[in-house]
Amino acid sequence: MTKTLYLLLPLALLFSCKQKPSPETTAKETAPVPYEEKYRPQYHFSPDHNWTNDPNGLIFYKGEYHLFYQYNPYGNTWGHMSWGHAVSKDLLHWQHVPVAIDEYANAGGADSTMIFSGSAVADDQNTSGFFPKDSGGIVSIYTSHVHSRGQQLRQHQSVAYSSDLGRTFTRYEHNPVLDIGLKDFRDPKVMWYAPEKKWVMTVVIPDQFKAQFYTSKNLRDWTLLSTFGPLGDTAKIWECPDLVQVPDVADPSKKKWVLLISNSHPQGPKYVGMQYFVGNFDGKKFTPDHPSQYPLYLEYGKDFYAAVTFSNLPAADGRTILLGWANNWAYGNHIPTSPWRSAMTLPRELYVANTPKGYRILQRPVRELANLRGDSIAFDSAGETTLDKASVIDYAFNGGSATGFGLTLHTGPNEETRIGYDKTKGEVFVDRAHSGPVFDAGFPSIERAPVSLQDGKLKLQIYVDHSIVEVYVNDGEQVITDQIFPTGDYVLKTWSEGGDAAVDVRLWKMRSVWK
Repeated sequence: MTKTLYLLLPLALLFSCKQKPSPETTAKETAPVPYEEKYRPQYHFSPDHNWTNDPNGLIFYKGEYHLFYQYNPYGNTWGHMSWGHAVSKDLLHWQHVPVAIDEYANAGGADSTMIFSGSAVADDQNTSGFFPKDSGGIVSIYTSHVHSRGQQLRQHQSVAYSSDLGRTFTRYEHNPVLDIGLKDFRDPKVMWYAPEKKWVMTVVIPDQFKAQFYTSKNLRDWTLLSTFGPLGDTAKIWECPDLVQVPDVADPSKKKWVLLISNSHPQGPKYVGMQYFVGNFDGKKFTPDHPSQYPLYLEYGKDFYAAVTFSNLPAADGRTILLGWANNWAYGNHIPTSPWRSAMTLPRELYVANTPKGYRILQRPVRELANLRGDSIAFDSAGETTLDKASVIDYAFNGGSATGFGLTLHTGPNEETRIGYDKTKGEVFVDRAHSGPVFDAGFPSIERAPVSLQDGKLKLQIYVDHSIVEVYVNDGEQVITDQIFPTGDYVLKTWSEGGDAAVDVRLWKMRSVWK
């Protein structure tokens, strides 16, 4: 997670027991929150109030999906990082539960340790020894971020454990469990490596553009295995690594190792984005396929970052499921939402496809989303169609001489978001330069993703959810996720230029997961 420490309030206020509001007080002041506020997503996760960023500790445990996330219990801008928590039976309908791991004041002065990004694992065999005999539980591994008087001092890795289905956590009394003496050393993602019956942690040294791999038998004592990087995009610091096996779309029984890294955007380091590496992990070292092909970017939208995968999914499920943060540090603290700020992307199924250029990632919305489709919307191909603000659009270009084609979402006087394809450049684009009032100079933009027509055809699946638009191209070959903040109703219209375009458009309303 990106750290902008200058956003913190004066420490005298932050850590005075008399002045600092309690979570109960904050909740009373903002409740009830009906999930009907302007711009509030209806089928994307967002906290009921206050700030969120990176998803953390994603795990399926005893029938529940757990979403822990970076959370400020005291306001709707970044600060006081703790682990918020929600649970779900279906990845769609989320129940908020109390903050799982709180920021805490350090002994002896006006400083604190914030709970930065990390992961969670199911320690059912009690390898850690944290649980009673013949029992197990959830162990979270997170970055303990120590700061004093507004200055970042040190980062190391710590653990906490829960024996009540993740509802409460106890910090390990001998934390930290991994400290190499660096100011920047963070975002541990831990997995069980079954061939050698050991835990493996992937963690980054951000300003050195390196991912390190450590091993442990008990989640407390860690030994360095190897270091990967620099490679690929090094225009911005590396964060939120995830080493994971991803099934082959042609044969899901076959898998490739993929290393995900959050860092720079395809358009450059002004914005954050994500890259990935495909290769092999032998229990000690990650070796990428064809090193000269990198960087490869996971997304081309501006509002996709810090995505990580769920651990402990049932073997019978067979999927690799990813969830990301739908915002960007370039303007994230200023988006015009209240009483919450920031949301998560749709959960996505990850696959690899063996292409002539090598293995590439495919991303598809989780199949459970089909259960939210409501009534179909009649589309007026010759005119304009009023679109529900929570909708899904299936757009197919079936051929024609047009050099450009797509959809325009009109959202108010002189406001529109254009989604389309440029044949000359071979790019799908989302143009939000005029999508609404400008609240931050860094927000208006045009995102472009390289895409080739398939037998002269193109498929777009577009999820519109009030202030979030996710565009999946050709069954997940590319994805663009952008926020928009328009003023009016949503009216849809097709367009083409430079010739004719044979298109098919189908629309559905999407049901709210909050009502």
